[in-house]
Formats: sequence, structure tokens, C-alpha cells
Amino acid sequence: MRRSLKLGGRLDRYVGSLFMSSYATALFMVVGLFLVLDLAAKIDEYIEPMKDGTATPSVLIVRYYLLHIPFLFLQVAPFVTLVASMFSVAKLLKHQETIAALAAGVSAHRLLLPVLVLACLAGGAMFALREGLSFRLANKRDALRFVLEEKNYDQVYRNLFMRDLSGSVVQLQEFRPSTGEPAFAEIRGLRAVLATNREWVTIEADRAVYVQRGTGTGWRLENGRRSDSLGTRPIEMLDGFEFTPALALTVARAHDSQLDLSYSETRAMTRRDPDNVVYQTLLHYHVTFPLANLVLVLVGVPLLMRNERRRAGAGLAAGSALCICFFASDLVFRNLGLQASLDPRMAAWLPVLLFGSLGIVLFESMRT
Repeated sequence: MRRSLKLGGRLDRYVGSLFMSSYATALFMVVGLFLVLDLAAKIDEYIEPMKDGTATPSVLIVRYYLLHIPFLFLQVAPFVTLVASMFSVAKLLKHQETIAALAAGVSAHRLLLPVLVLACLAGGAMFALREGLSFRLANKRDALRFVLEEKNYDQVYRNLFMRDLSGSVVQLQEFRPSTGEPAFAEIRGLRAVLATNREWVTIEADRAVYVQRGTGTGWRLENGRRSDSLGTRPIEMLDGFEFTPALALTVARAHDSQLDLSYSETRAMTRRDPDNVVYQTLLHYHVTFPLANLVLVLVGVPLLMRNERRRAGAGLAAGSALCICFFASDLVFRNLGLQASLDPRMAAWLPVLLFGSLGIVLFESMRT
């Protein structure tokens, strides 16, 4: 028994394998359920004919959902971890392995240590996955969703506004992230109000194209005009406000699906618009939501462990009810923060702190 109590020993490997097999089952069950619900809610809209009268290709819907599955997972990942942990404990209770462990002098805390460690790893993996998706899949998924919703292959975003710390603002009347052959980013109707040391400068252009500029890149203007105290004169390149097509897509995603922004994207938006409470709330929320993987385990598992095997259903129901309360409070507090009705830090951290404290109390009070 002494050997099995070593970190990573036989006991840890056994409990960890139970958790991993249960996680695979819970992942398929929970994500599959949410995928079916999302598809059922939107399939009628997606199968409507395109604007040119042709049928919407089924392959677009399939490709969209293949790219959307990771984002669905991020919405429910803490719940997947909870279900996996409760499945694991239920198996231990079913075969009376918890009683054997307690009788052998192994505390419930030590028995469940692999579950807690794996829950923490799941939270870290969730954070890393969100960062990776923002660079690899988000724009591809958004392009497919635009086609399915707008019934048009010409992906265009209208009336985007961007600002930076100096107070400069750029308005894009129409932004096309990929047009032409070979594909390039294009703006139709650009207006920038730039803050300089001495005055405000206005730059307008009928069209702008993102091109190579020496060793870097920049926006080449068509019919570009710069207006300042010296009058109005033509210009060829946009200077004084740096932004890329990727940043414009991030702004568009912030309007349509704020929760899909990654931490790095939210931080970049916060730097440019520090007074925006939406970005401030999301900046904290992207840190606290992965912590829910551990918080839900601390709340749900002790309630299951406190019941005998024949009453495990009652513990499962009680743990599930508390976790539903967590998600409800998380939703309420998050919306209060997004609407500027509550301080962003309180909106993001209060649910985790409240339920995390309750979970620690429940976990420490388990029979050892």
C-alpha cells in the first residue's frame, strides 16, 4: 500500500484511468447533446436557399459544425469535467472500492487527488485550447457561418469601429477580409480621426487595400484625403493608426460572439478601448471560467461521496443541482458585468469564489 500511495503510483493510475475513460464518455455525451440542440435550433435557417436561388450546399453545414465543435466544447467544458468526476466516483462507490480504501487507511482526499489534479489540467487545457482556436479555426468558422446566415459568399462586415489609446478612431463602412484572386483584404469607405500632438486629423478614402509596404504591410488608399489645419491634400497610405485585417475580424467577432474571443484578443481590445466594460469583464472571465473545472468537482463530488452506494442517486442529484446553480449565477453575474451594472472583477470572480469556498468546505468535511 505504501508504494501505491506515491504520487503517480498504482492507486493514482487506477483512479486517473477511471476519470479519463469517464471523461471520454462525458465529452461525447455532453458535447453531442449541445451539438444536436444547436443544430435543431438553426438547421431551418441554414438550409434556406442562397440569395441567387441555388440550394445551400450541405457540405458547408458539415464543415461549419466540424469547426464549431471545439467552440461548443469550450462552452460546456467544466460540466464535462464534473460529469466525468461523478462517473468516476460512482464507479468507485458501486464496487465498494471507497470503503476498501478507507479501511486500508487511505483518506478520501488522497483517493480523489488524481481527480482534482486532472480537473486542474482540464482547466489549463481549456485556456490553451481557446488561445489556439482564435488563431487557427475562428476566422474559418466565422466565414462559413456568414455564408450560412447571410446566404451570400461575399463576406462583408459593415460599420466597424476601432480605436486606440491615443483616442484615434477608424470607421470601416464595409470590410471584406478576403476578396479578389489572389485573395486580399479590402475596405470600402474608410474614415479615420487621428489624434496628434497638436490637432485632430481626418483621413478619408473611398477604398483601401492591405498590401506589402517595404518590409512590412499597410493600407493603400484609393482617393485618399488628409484634412488638417493646412487644408486637404491627397495621400496614398494610411499612417497614424495601425491595424491589421486580423484585428478587424476580432472587432467583428466582438460584436457577434463576444465569448468566442480568446484571452489575448480580449487583452488587445482592452488596450485599445480601456473604458469598455465588456472587454474588462471578458478579460477576467476568460481566467475564471476555466477554474470552474475544479470548482464544480469540489462541489459535486463530496455530495456523492457522502451517500452510501444505495443512495448515490440522491448525491448525484444534489451535486447536479448545485452545479446548475453555479452556471445560473455565473450567467447572471457575467451579464451584469457586460451591461456595466456590476464591477467587471466582481462579475467574473464572485461565482468562482462563492462556490469555490463552498466546495472546499464540502471537500474537507468528507468522511476520511
